[in-house]
Amino acid sequence: MSESVKINHDAVLRARVALLGSEKPSVAQRVAAYRVLVQVSPLAYLPLLAVALGKYARREFSDRPDIALTLLAESVDAARRMYALEPARSALLVGSLREYRGQLARMGRQSEIRAVDEEIARVAG
Repeated sequence: MSESVKINHDAVLRARVALLGSEKPSVAQRVAAYRVLVQVSPLAYLPLLAVALGKYARREFSDRPDIALTLLAESVDAARRMYALEPARSALLVGSLREYRGQLARMGRQSEIRAVDEEIARVAG
């Protein structure tokens, strides 16, 4: 972690409490908590963030393709960061890229799919 990153310890505590509460947090609450906790423990929370963002995009924004695509792009970014830290976690990145690719296809953005396919082949290969 970079020395220049300022960590809001109150936000970290709130995020942990949200995840550990007596009721299961919603996917939106999990995404919010993971976004905070990634700052202090990326190895633990990047995979959780990547998966939760995919679920959030599918469940809450299937009718809002631009928002879903943005969330899936964030999922890919989290998975790429995890892959950079642990290259053995390629399945996480490939899964996020496939979801992102699927959203691009649903939106008819064919020109962007090739780059995603190439990255999937490079990571999975």
